[in-house]
Amino acid sequence: MTRRPAITQPQLVPVTSIDDHLPAVPAAALTAEAICARMAALPTWAPEFAGDGGLFTDRAPAGAAVLLPLVQRDDGLTLLLTRRTDHLRDHAGQISFPGGRVEPEDDGPVATALRETEEEIGLSRDYIRVVGQLPIYSTVTAFQVTPVVALVEPGFTLTLDSFEVAEAFEVPLAFLMNPAHHRHHRFEFAGAERRFLSMPWHDAGREYFIWGATAAMLRNLYRLLSGSP
Repeated sequence: MTRRPAITQPQLVPVTSIDDHLPAVPAAALTAEAICARMAALPTWAPEFAGDGGLFTDRAPAGAAVLLPLVQRDDGLTLLLTRRTDHLRDHAGQISFPGGRVEPEDDGPVATALRETEEEIGLSRDYIRVVGQLPIYSTVTAFQVTPVVALVEPGFTLTLDSFEVAEAFEVPLAFLMNPAHHRHHRFEFAGAERRFLSMPWHDAGREYFIWGATAAMLRNLYRLLSGSP
């Protein structure tokens, strides 16, 4: 098993490059209709990131699913994200999608993503329309994560699980689908190396440091929506 060092302060890891040479996904491809059509077409494509590239735990791999909730706002789609509380064992304080471990009663990853989303942030499935899935992503914490892409009708009210979720916020999808905001980082410690992607979002004077698995899955969404092979 390849072990990788844990990263506790990702903001301090040097940036090695920024992908401002790559094109942004056109606005016409970021509508609800275009995303539904793209997901339904099931194009042949390979995810850019299949996983974090190693483990720093001895536990057996576990299935998980997350929801990529695309909220249909009047001025364009936004992505609903969460910031996890600081005391959690896995991914404490990090920006993440709502989601979690697959339970025996779940009928597949979509059921897991919808259940976990309702439990974590109180977003009712009545507002959610699932439109597809991205390839499984393997994390350093031994989760095999299925990202479930969904459209969300506005008008919902969130009720956060205060044990797991510190806050929920929205980021314009156009910002995340522009590689000029995608930064590559490289970290070495005791002969081991980690590389990761970040997409920092600033709002009302605050920085939300989107990085790691969350940023990698968003980059895979970019590859799909941009039509990259």
